[in-house]
Order: sequence, then structure tokens, then C-alpha cells
Amino acid sequence: MLENMWLIILGMSLLAGILSGIPVMLILAGVPVVVAFVASAFGAFDLSFLQAYPQRAFGVMQNSLLIAVPLFVLMGVLLERSRVAERTLMQVSRLLGGSPRALALSVLLIATLIAASTGIIGATIVMLAMISLPAMRRVGVPDATSSGLICAAGTLGQIIPPSIVLILLGDQVANAYLDAQQRAGNFAPDAVTVGDLFAGALVPGLVLVLLYGIFISFRLARVPAEAVDTDPKIGLWDVMREVLPPILLILAVLGSILAGVATPTEAAAIGVAGTLLITAARVTTASDAASQPDGTAPRTPEKRRSPAWLRHGMTATAVAGFALVILRLTGVGRINLSSGELTLGGGSILALGLTALVVIGLSVAVVTLTRSGVFGAALGEAAKVSGMIFGIILAASMLSLVFRGFGGDDWVHALLTNLPGDHTTMLIFTLLVIFAMGFILEFIEIVFIVIPLVGPILLQDVDPVWFAVLVALNLQTSFLTPPFGFALFYFRSAAPEEITTSTIYRAVVPFILIQVVTLGIVFLWPPLATWLPQVLFG
Repeated sequence: MLENMWLIILGMSLLAGILSGIPVMLILAGVPVVVAFVASAFGAFDLSFLQAYPQRAFGVMQNSLLIAVPLFVLMGVLLERSRVAERTLMQVSRLLGGSPRALALSVLLIATLIAASTGIIGATIVMLAMISLPAMRRVGVPDATSSGLICAAGTLGQIIPPSIVLILLGDQVANAYLDAQQRAGNFAPDAVTVGDLFAGALVPGLVLVLLYGIFISFRLARVPAEAVDTDPKIGLWDVMREVLPPILLILAVLGSILAGVATPTEAAAIGVAGTLLITAARVTTASDAASQPDGTAPRTPEKRRSPAWLRHGMTATAVAGFALVILRLTGVGRINLSSGELTLGGGSILALGLTALVVIGLSVAVVTLTRSGVFGAALGEAAKVSGMIFGIILAASMLSLVFRGFGGDDWVHALLTNLPGDHTTMLIFTLLVIFAMGFILEFIEIVFIVIPLVGPILLQDVDPVWFAVLVALNLQTSFLTPPFGFALFYFRSAAPEEITTSTIYRAVVPFILIQVVTLGIVFLWPPLATWLPQVLFG
């Protein structure tokens, strides 16, 4: 009973600290230590538990999978800072600006593309609000529909791979599944990888986009288009020139993972390299970038294109990189070093030449982006976001350690196993708890606090990929739920004053219901999440 009292004190202290406005990272790390020392004074906590923390922290830093996190963050920040995603949205909006339904659907599709490219929810929502909202209002799309669409579409980065939340979930679910299977007597379970989660989330994510599209089509079917000026110079080729490179980048990153050619970390490196080439080919001059307070390109970068030699050079570098991948997969051009002798296989000279071209091209891209001011700003932002993520991971590790020191894992086990029904009841209860925590915590804290506690119990009977996809969809829903949904705050900061907060709250209700329906579909039909991983990876 006394240990449960200290667990209650720990929980109440954490809640008070989070609501105080102090950075969550400091609360998650500091409050458990303070409670542990106070409890030790009463003989209720053994401080030797804390001696395991350095080893835990070192284990986090040694996890090669987490290297993908800062790489994907840098990839997204580069696309956002260089206005590549913004320019794509602008071109499509200008092409389809005459029809409310067509424009709204184009915003949804471009938001899906941006989500798969960047995965940065706040930046995506603000970008959509600043660019697509005026265009949709111009053609007669109701504010309630456009506001809800932007908030919902901006959160697709939670579920559309490659996603930061899926990478973090993959790490925690894999560890929890291994623990669960060992408790069940299976000491050689199949490994759960991030690639499994990417494949598992792809179909549910596309189903969610499809349901959004169906709702938008019916909602705007009878909305008349208002007369607007169109730009006759914008054609399909202008749009494809902006849309095609990000699509190819997504296919390269996601395809390499799903095909088993690259690990998530390697695919993230491919994504950063491709992003450097795309942004360098589209970046404006240094004077243009300096015109923005944050050092990024201006709001209308399509009027000042980069030099032709730079665009062609970046294209040639991308082609050379693709050729190198083909040579690597076919085994052509391999260099063998054995018994002190260097043996050049067929095509080795070609491979060396292509490698030199890629290195030179990437170097030119980095220099170009540095001179424009984009690269330095992107590195700073990526370092800030990545530092926050890893700080929360390390802080959550301390919380988990103290929680277990108070016997919290035994308490969670007793709570879940004493629920009526089977593992389905435990799963529903866990999803409800995660949804409630989403009101006050970000997904990173939830993943690293909840999954290590409930995973070893649930994953003895629940498919790990299915469970991870359900958690990801659940976390995405919490981003939209009033009054504390983070997506609503992001949109409120960029929306005009005439769109009231109550309008925003009402606007997201249909999209929340659609997300709940999608969550229910995946819950009732697990093959929607498990079929593709089984087909791809067996």
C-alpha cells in the first residue's frame, strides 16, 4: 500500500509539473529523482536503482536505429526551409484554383506528399494555413471545411511513412515484444523492425486519406465556384516540375526500406542526400534568402530560379547516385581487397567515377545552400528538434527507472490482468489511456513512457505491428481533439482573426470522427495493418 502511495505522489507531481509550463524534458527527469530521494528518506525507495541510469542512457546513445531520427528531421527541415514543399503547394493551388472541390482535394493530396516528405506537423499546418487557406476562401470553400481539412491533413505525418513517431514506436515496440515473448517462453521470436511498421502503417494511412477525400467530395459537391483570376501560364508541366522530385525522393526513401535494400538509418541518409540535391537545384540567391528574417527563401521563390548549370548538375548527381545503387544491387563494380591485393571487378572504374561525381555534386549542394543561408538555418533547427527528442528520451528513461523502483511495473501488470475480458479489453483500455495522455503530453513522451510498461504484457497475445499502427492512429487523433489538440494551436497561430476558435473546434469534429472510424476499421480488421508486412517480409 505504501509503494502505491508513492506512485500516486509521483503521478501527481508529474501532472503538476507538466501543467506548470516548465519544459517537459526537465519535469520527466527532475521530478522522479526528487520523489525518489524523498521516498528513500522514508525507506520506501532503494537509491541503488538509479545506478542503472548511466548504462540505460549509454544504451540509448548506442542505438543505431535512432540515428535515423535526426536525419529525417534534417530532411524535413531542409524541405520546409528551402520552400520546396511550399512552392509545390502554390503551383498546384494555382493550377486547380477555379473549383472548390478540386482545390480542396489537391490540398489533401499535397498535404499527404508533404507529410511523407517532412513529417513536421507544426510546419506543415502553418504552411497549409498561409498558402492554401486564402486560395480556398477565394474560390468559396467554407471556413469550417477548409480549417478542418488543414488541421487534419497537417497531422498525416504521424501515420504516413517515413514518420518519426513510427521510428520511435519501432524501437520501443521491438524491445517490448522481445520482452513479452521471453516471458511467454519464446526465446527466439521474429524481430520487429521499423520497416515492418512502415509497411503496416502505409495502407491504414492511405485509407485515412481516402476517407478524408470522400468526405471533402461530398461536402463540397454543391458548393459553387466563385469567379477568380487564374494564371494562364501555369500548366501541367509547371506543376509536375515541382511535384515530381519530392515524389521520387519519397519513393527512394520508402521504397528502399520496404524492398529490404536499406535500413531506416541508411534510407534516412539517402533522403538527406536527395533533399540536398532538390533544395540546391531550387534555392534562390543569397540576397533573396537574406530578405527573410529567418534566412530562408522568399515567399515567391518561383520568380527567381537557380542557374541552369546548378539544376542540371544536381540532376546529373541524382542520376549518378541512382546508377551507383543499381551497380551495388547487381554486384557490378565491386572492389575486392583480400590477401593484401586490390582486385578491381568489372565496372569498377565506372563506379569510382560515379562516386566522385556524387561527392562533388553533394559538396556543391552544401556550398550553395550554405551561401543562401538555408543550410545553416536548417542545421540549427534540426539540432534543436533532435536535441529535444533525445532529451525527452533520456528523461523518460529516468522516469521509467524510478517507476519500476517503486514497483510500478508490477502495479501495471496487476491492473491490466485484473480487467474483465481478455487481451482485447487490455488493448482498448491502453488505447483510451494513450488518448487521454495525448491531451497534455506529446507523442514522444507517451511512446517512451507507456509502451515499455504495457508492451511486455500486451504483446504476449497482440500482433506488434497491429498494436503499433493502432497507437500511431490514436496519437494522431489526439492531435486534433479540442481543446488541447496541438494541431489546433498551430492552425490558430496562422489563421486570420475572422476564423474564430469555436469555428476551428467545430471544423475538426468530422475529421476526428473519420479518424475514429479508421481506428475502428484497423482494430476490427487487423490484416489491414499486417497484410503488407507479411507480403514484403514474410
